[in-house]
Amino acid sequence: MNRERRLTPARLGLTDVLEVGSVGLRGRPMRVVLSALGIAIGIATMIAVVGISATGQAALLRELDRIGTNMLVVRPGTSFVSGEEVQLPKNAVSSVGAIDGVEQAAALGGIDGVHVFRSEHIPTSQTGGIAVQAATESLKATLRGSMAKGGWLNQANGRYPAVVLGHAAAKRLGITDSGQRVWMGDRYFTVLGILNPLPLAPEVDSSALVGWKGAATWLGFDGHPTAVYERSADDRVTAVRDLLARTVNPESPFDVEVSDPSEALKAKAASEKAFSSLLLGLEGVALLVGGVGIANTMVISVLERRHEIGLRRSFGSTRGQIRLQFVVESLLLSGLGGLAGVVLGALATGIYASADGMPWTLPVWATAGGVGATLAIGTLAGLYPAVRAARMPPTLALHTT
Repeated sequence: MNRERRLTPARLGLTDVLEVGSVGLRGRPMRVVLSALGIAIGIATMIAVVGISATGQAALLRELDRIGTNMLVVRPGTSFVSGEEVQLPKNAVSSVGAIDGVEQAAALGGIDGVHVFRSEHIPTSQTGGIAVQAATESLKATLRGSMAKGGWLNQANGRYPAVVLGHAAAKRLGITDSGQRVWMGDRYFTVLGILNPLPLAPEVDSSALVGWKGAATWLGFDGHPTAVYERSADDRVTAVRDLLARTVNPESPFDVEVSDPSEALKAKAASEKAFSSLLLGLEGVALLVGGVGIANTMVISVLERRHEIGLRRSFGSTRGQIRLQFVVESLLLSGLGGLAGVVLGALATGIYASADGMPWTLPVWATAGGVGATLAIGTLAGLYPAVRAARMPPTLALHTT
């Protein structure tokens, strides 16, 4: 008795699936490049945005680790009674240094009516926005500053007509090295050195700093500090902050302002992260546009290859195999664009980091997210064309070619 034998469709191995799925790509290389370009641009931009943001934050955190977040600044406030700015007492530095937990203390003292010029022939109105201030010997160490040129103030040179210039002040005066002279008051001062930029004390960058005793002798400094800087142990910052105002001015602590300059850098890091999130949302739109482009390419590919689809169905290929072929083709197309995008994005991040001397940082999740987004876009873009190709009757496909 003869039994009806059912034909079993051949199974495609992984190599066969990749071979069949890449047929359409190999036959139309220019279309592949143009279609993958949209995905590549979207992924590259996404990787670059994340990478550049992460690189900037890493550099900022490294700078915060270097300069520390345990510094507080005491400045004179406004009197509730008179409405005028109060003065800090002359012994403010020693009072702050006596607080339990304070490791370093230093001060700046503004000198009114004195400006610095490149020479005595410069008009007095051209001050260049440079402040002349008295500085204690411990200021550089407290601010964790460093010298770009020359040396710092000490007990020996701080009592003579000598000055240290902030980074911006030196540029405005055209001073490039120590040993040069500048005009202050009614005499020339010798430049001892030039400071590197100080992120936590930008007011020092645009200042000409004279020794505490030298400022009193040569410039009429009254000895009242206008800013006191202190470094405390990391676990004592909050406790010290609560004591600073009452220690500096016990009679009227509300007339004293206490601030944390590192908060500005922390806020900057947070704002950069928020801005990066906004840009990532915009890049999602770009990826969506790229996905629509791939879907359009796949639909056109199905229409152009009806004869191929009809032949494969006639020779026994199942609808599932036809769907798999076009989904794989879409995945390969988006995968090529995604791979190119990851490489371009990483390259852009590396160039940016190298140009600014920052540590190159590319989060693993960004690369994984780019690859994942590529696969998701490829799958979604290829589903409709694949289903349409699988539903095409073999006779109609062969007849309409």
